Amino acid sequence: MIQVKKCIAFSLFILLSGFCIAQTENSIHEELQNLKKYNENLNQRMDQLQKMADDLIWFERVGDVAHIDKLYIYGPPKRKEKNETALGAGNPVKFWTYVFVPKNIDVNRKYPLIVLPHGGVHGDFTTYYTHIVRELISQEYIVVAAEYRGSTGYGKSHYEKIDYGGLENEDVYASRNYMIENYGFVDEKRVGIMGWSHGGMIALFNLFNHPKDYKVGFAGVPVSDLVARMGYQTEDYRELYSADYHIGKTAHDNLAEYRRRSPVWNTHKFQNTPLLIHTNTNDDDVNVLEVEHLIKSLKADGKKFEYEIFKDIPGGHSFDRMDTKTAKEIRVKIYQFLAKQLNPNRPINSIKELQKAGYRF
Repeated sequence: MIQVKKCIAFSLFILLSGFCIAQTENSIHEELQNLKKYNENLNQRMDQLQKMADDLIWFERVGDVAHIDKLYIYGPPKRKEKNETALGAGNPVKFWTYVFVPKNIDVNRKYPLIVLPHGGVHGDFTTYYTHIVRELISQEYIVVAAEYRGSTGYGKSHYEKIDYGGLENEDVYASRNYMIENYGFVDEKRVGIMGWSHGGMIALFNLFNHPKDYKVGFAGVPVSDLVARMGYQTEDYRELYSADYHIGKTAHDNLAEYRRRSPVWNTHKFQNTPLLIHTNTNDDDVNVLEVEHLIKSLKADGKKFEYEIFKDIPGGHSFDRMDTKTAKEIRVKIYQFLAKQLNPNRPINSIKELQKAGYRF
């Protein structure tokens, strides 16, 4: 009898121990999930604070040559809604956009517009572009730079509206249209678009989808083939696309969707708007194979464009955006290409002119 009681007691001990362990594991899991959520919210808040600080730096670094403004506009509704019948579902997506206007312009005249989308999967338009903006302003271009859906620095809601290769392109197009509709000194017949990396991809799609509304385009190291990109990038990178609030599936599970969002599979839409493409063989972000595929696809479709494949230029992905002499020389070439179509009042034709425009001395 005593032995039976001992067995029962031991069994109860095992059951209770298992229950306690399970409860402990559940509690730990719950705590970890809460901590993860807290960290995500904290990171978003830190991004917002960083954005506020960087906005102030714009005035310090460019305010001597440009009127700077930040406008609240809108693009198309979200691609998908969590609840399609909820109040506000289907409303346009609101976003901020930077505007830079040369201080010395005559508002009774017309000036060319440069649309300048930023790069990064969840990037934003920062003072990283200071010298490029100064160089554009010195030529008397108006500049608009949209913080399209998915940009960082505006909270979780805007972050999770990301639509890479999708409606973000229309946000940038909306910023172009806003400038023409609201500023009488913007010449709608002289609009160019330029961008690097993800911004280069957006430049390409704007030319493909709205060929009559751009006079010229430049795409530097553009993301070109998401299918190939998913193959050579890391799992963490791929998860940015397969997240529930984004595409929601991997390239393996929805190949057609990744092709739809890739310029290389849309080159048939290109209407031969003057286009310059740059890439670099040692690019550690957008592998040269993507841009080579783009070039081959454009050629296969019989399209006219210009391109240059640079050989192992220091700087890799940022090779022509840096402050090196080589980068400046390459930017002079880019500006000369744009100027042929946009005819700015004070074009940059030498590194000496670029140096003074972008760096004051």
